[in-house]
Amino acid sequence: MPGGDAREAAKTVSGSFADGQGMPHLAELPARGPGADMIGRTVGLLVEMYGHVEPSGWRLGDRPGRDTRRARSWLGEDLDALEEFTQGYTGPLKVQAVGPWTLAAALELPRGEAVLGDPGACRDLAGSLAEGLRGHLAEVRRRVPGADVVLQLDEPSLTAVLLGRIRTASGYRTYRAVDRQIVEDALRDLLAANGEGPTVVHSCAPEVPFALLRRAGAGAISFDFSLLTEREEEAIGEAVEAGTGLFLGVVPGTDAASGALSDPGGSVMGVRTLWSRLGLDPGTLAESVVITPSCGLAGASPAYARAALAHCARAARSLADNPE
Repeated sequence: MPGGDAREAAKTVSGSFADGQGMPHLAELPARGPGADMIGRTVGLLVEMYGHVEPSGWRLGDRPGRDTRRARSWLGEDLDALEEFTQGYTGPLKVQAVGPWTLAAALELPRGEAVLGDPGACRDLAGSLAEGLRGHLAEVRRRVPGADVVLQLDEPSLTAVLLGRIRTASGYRTYRAVDRQIVEDALRDLLAANGEGPTVVHSCAPEVPFALLRRAGAGAISFDFSLLTEREEEAIGEAVEAGTGLFLGVVPGTDAASGALSDPGGSVMGVRTLWSRLGLDPGTLAESVVITPSCGLAGASPAYARAALAHCARAARSLADNPE
């Protein structure tokens, strides 16, 4: 979300869905600076691993310094605000963290190379993150006892990790592609941090590995609908038929032309067309699809962010009421 006011963000994400037509979430406010960004937020969740900010980005250190403390402080502020505006709430509540592979690609070892280049460090990082997530999810449930907590792992770098496209610090070479089974196993372990609760894996990058994410146990897959290719459509059909949910990013994530939010039905026309092309039952749309912004709303104006969330709810209602 845009801006730096935790209470305003919590009010927006809870108030936009007051009629029960959406999914409140624990907002991230990266405009506040390092520690509020997606990598910093997740570094603050790690157990017995700590990070600090270097000119090149986040780097592991041997003790919790100023940057780790700042990340944890902002998370506490965001949780306080969420708790305030969700009193008595029952229903789904989404929390998100960076997944183990995007985190390994972005986080540096003390010597300056990415964690991704060290298999042992990758395992340690995933284990620390899993433990931290279990504690974080328990805290969210304590603060919002009526919530059905949905865990989302953000993995925008996942495809690049699988294809060996992550560049080293020098930029002259790339890290070796990680074995798909290792990637799948780590994701499965992280998703299990939510116990029997619902899970989502999100990527707003092209070439989402749908089949791998399904095998890893993702209950739903979130992606930018505009990046979907014909080659991936078959995987979408298989996912729906297997009961995997789809979080479809169809609403622009930054301030769009004035007419972009004027027609909820028009926003989901492409979804209906895809369903028809795949021969899927239109009656399954409401139970299979969640309508979302194409990616985060941090680059939008506050007014547009509020309007986009409300528009997502209206578009989803249109899809449910008029599936044909």
